[in-house]
Amino acid sequence: MLKLKAQRKTSIKLSLPRNLITLSFLSIIFILTVTGNLSLKAQGLNIPAKTWGLSFGNSKNFTGLRFNFRDRNVEKICGINITLWKPYRENKEAVVTGLSLGILPAAAELNGLNIGLLGAGALKNAVGLNFGLLGAGSGQNLYGFNFGLIGVGAGGNMVGLNLGGLGCGAGKNIKGINLGGLGAGAGEDLIGLNIAGLGVGAGKIVSGINAGLAGVGAGKNLNGITLAGLGAGAGENITGLVIGGLGAGAGKEIKGLMIAGLGAGAGEKIQGVIIAGLGAGAPKVQGIILSGIGAGGEKLRGLFLTAGEIKLTKGGYLHGVSVASLNYLQGNLTGVSIGVINYAWKVEKGFQFGLINIIRCNPRGLKILPIFNTGW
Repeated sequence: MLKLKAQRKTSIKLSLPRNLITLSFLSIIFILTVTGNLSLKAQGLNIPAKTWGLSFGNSKNFTGLRFNFRDRNVEKICGINITLWKPYRENKEAVVTGLSLGILPAAAELNGLNIGLLGAGALKNAVGLNFGLLGAGSGQNLYGFNFGLIGVGAGGNMVGLNLGGLGCGAGKNIKGINLGGLGAGAGEDLIGLNIAGLGVGAGKIVSGINAGLAGVGAGKNLNGITLAGLGAGAGENITGLVIGGLGAGAGKEIKGLMIAGLGAGAGEKIQGVIIAGLGAGAPKVQGIILSGIGAGGEKLRGLFLTAGEIKLTKGGYLHGVSVASLNYLQGNLTGVSIGVINYAWKVEKGFQFGLINIIRCNPRGLKILPIFNTGW
């Protein structure tokens, strides 16, 4: 009997704190509901002062610990702001600084630690640690550590450590460490460490360490170290180290080291080292091209090595060394051409080595020679 009484007393003592916690929580919910309904007429219940301390309800300017069901026409809050639901539309000028907690905490400006069960967002700018189980975002700029299980986004700029379960994106620029499960993209520039499961891209410049399982692309320039499962490309220039599973290309120039499973090319110029499984070329090439089947251009300077054909377009020149099964040079050669069949319009300085060597501008009897030919 004494043991039973002791156990009952112990259980009563243990249950009291739990009951108090439950009662306190229900009281807060009740107060928030009441003050939320009265928020149109009053600013809430503030203890001990109107502008600081402990607040229950829609206080517009307050410093301290604040509870509200749903914000409306709030101006400035400093401290800990806890809300149960997203604010009304009439909350376009609210500035919250400190710790913001809730299901969907939001304001015009969020500064500090902002954590939402579903999401966290700002109409204008969010600065600090912005965490949403689904997403985090801002209408203008997002600065700091930004995480969303689905995504992270900003209408303007996004700067810092940006992690999106599916993706991260910004209407203007993204700078920092940017990781997206599927993709990462910016309307203008994407700068930093940019890694995405499928693709990485920007409307203007992509710069830094860029990796995409499918591809990496830039509307203008692609700079840095780029790893693309399928392909990498830029509307204007590519500079740095590029590795593309299938291919890589630029609308204007390529500078650096490029390795492509199939092919690589530039609309104007290649300067550097190109290694391609099938072929590579540009109107102007300065450097080294190693390819499986072909290489070509109009103005070639450097070393060109392929198992297939090296082709020089009409009126062009090759200064350097060309090694291929077929060297078909519809222009001038200054250097050495080595192949099974060597053809050139003219050899200014240099010679041909191969089974058949043809120089169109040579005198009769010296146009086609075995083993060796030069400009006589």
